[in-house]
Amino acid sequence: MTVTADEADRLTAPDAVDQSTPYLVIDVAAAAAQYRRIARAFAGTHVHYAVKANPEPPVLRALVEAGSGFDVASRSEIDRCLAAGADPGALSYGHTIKKAEDIAYAYAQGVRTFAVDSEGEVDKVAAHAPGSTVLCRLLASSRGARWPLSRKFGCVPEMAADLLRRAAGRGLDPAGLSFHVGSQQLDPARWEPSIATAAELFGRLRAEGLTLRVLNVGGGFPVGYRTPVAPIEVYALAIDAAVKRHFGPDGPALMIEPGRYVAA
Repeated sequence: MTVTADEADRLTAPDAVDQSTPYLVIDVAAAAAQYRRIARAFAGTHVHYAVKANPEPPVLRALVEAGSGFDVASRSEIDRCLAAGADPGALSYGHTIKKAEDIAYAYAQGVRTFAVDSEGEVDKVAAHAPGSTVLCRLLASSRGARWPLSRKFGCVPEMAADLLRRAAGRGLDPAGLSFHVGSQQLDPARWEPSIATAAELFGRLRAEGLTLRVLNVGGGFPVGYRTPVAPIEVYALAIDAAVKRHFGPDGPALMIEPGRYVAA
């Protein structure tokens, strides 16, 4: 059972909740406030909440109202976001290993952005979500993260270039690149090496006539549990400085995918 904090305030009688099983109380206003803070810190950036962090309907409804986009990884997460009132165009299917039927389902619901990191995934998206936008996920170092993801998803830069060329040849929109530096990443400088790699790839493909325009720098933004962490504004400034340093004044459109930062 899940109740919101406001509902919990009204549960004054000991038997108002079935206490024979565990129940979860969520402060939805706190989640919305965290979303607004990270959106302010990353002004001008497309924020896609990572639904896996907490997919409860009250949280999703509050984030829809606040203007969030959503990073989804399954049919269930797509359905939950749409039921909460999200625009399907604001959903990004960020999991890089998807069943063909799930790609087709997402496309039928109006999802048009998909992550890829293999030839097979490019071909599945081309077959079952024709004309869609794709972001190729790069391998990224997770050093400094409490939960590293370095070898779970992504590909090396040379392969990423090949996949984006392949996507263009299959009629897809090869919009750009994505990466993830691990969950609960404590080092604000950890994003810069991947940003530098992305800038090099942007330039290389532009010289071939393939112009990328989107860079998704992922999530991993930490929250303080027992140990304080740097405020989110420090991370935003570090990423903005790295983008300007490696891309120059005309940088790509940025995306972020906070999960823990909003939900914790």
